[in-house]
Amino acid sequence: MNPPDRKEAEVRRMLDGPHPLVPPDLALRAAARGRRLLLRRRRLERAGWLLLFLAAVAFTVWAVTQQPWMPPPTRTTPPLEGW
Repeated sequence: MNPPDRKEAEVRRMLDGPHPLVPPDLALRAAARGRRLLLRRRRLERAGWLLLFLAAVAFTVWAVTQQPWMPPPTRTTPPLEGW
């Protein structure tokens, strides 16, 4: 037989002792904190979607006004012939 494990004996002693009291409003506080976290997460998600939408609108406005798909205008004029 093996001698009793010191850690196991310590755990058994801790579990046999008096258990700490749980505050009576612990569930209410946990639910309130969960609601706050959920509300914060929803607000951040909505703000992210709004930011993404505004970035898409800004890009669209820039693309329509600047027309980056068009070649840049030539800086020199062609030679005049036939005068």
